[in-house]
Amino acid sequence: MSDNSLRLVWIYPDLLSTYGDQGNALVVERRARQRGLDVQRVDVRSDQPIPTSGDIYLIGGGEDRPQRLAAERLVRDGGLERAVSNGAIVFSVCAGYQILGKEFVNDVGQRQEGLGLLDVVTVRGEGERCVGDVLADIDPRLGLPQLTGFENHQGVTHLGPTARPFARLSMGRGNGNGDGTEGAYNDTVFGTYMHGPVLARNPLVADLLLKLALDVNALPGLDDRWYEALRTERISAATQPA
Repeated sequence: MSDNSLRLVWIYPDLLSTYGDQGNALVVERRARQRGLDVQRVDVRSDQPIPTSGDIYLIGGGEDRPQRLAAERLVRDGGLERAVSNGAIVFSVCAGYQILGKEFVNDVGQRQEGLGLLDVVTVRGEGERCVGDVLADIDPRLGLPQLTGFENHQGVTHLGPTARPFARLSMGRGNGNGDGTEGAYNDTVFGTYMHGPVLARNPLVADLLLKLALDVNALPGLDDRWYEALRTERISAATQPA
């Protein structure tokens, strides 16, 4: 990547683009362009190989069968793992988050191999689905404000020793395992159950991805009044008494 360019890869929009998650790609692309970066966005369908030269890869949520198909194809392709080994950044949501783990339970009740890019394992929850607004405090090491989003999943995700919780819950179910965690991350790979799209609700998370990809400590500021209005409205709505 040159100092003024960014290659953004949206993975499998034909399988994993539920609940508006493709909006995450739009937010990252716009915030990069507003800072004068030359952005090349690549939308990779499930019948195409994953390019290994991207800087940021985004994966959304999906229904159970498309999730299984996506996992099978990503494991067979191997391109995303090679990209990560080259230093790429990955941000995943819901089904995409589960796929990045070691394994999950698929639509036919079988344990499905994941990519192993995050040290997490997902099983199917036995109780009610995790549905509703989520508020959580992001890991302080990332230096970001409160996370807001919407979850809708049946999965229960357990973190292994090399996965850090992306956030700690103040509202919602998050990973669903009862330990108060939401999502997981390591140095360059992030997973969350939050839709929204989550980067529209939390634009500084998009900026974090840009800083990691560009290997810089700070970015020029932007006029975030619209984003802040959205954040304030959604946080207020979530915390209002029923």
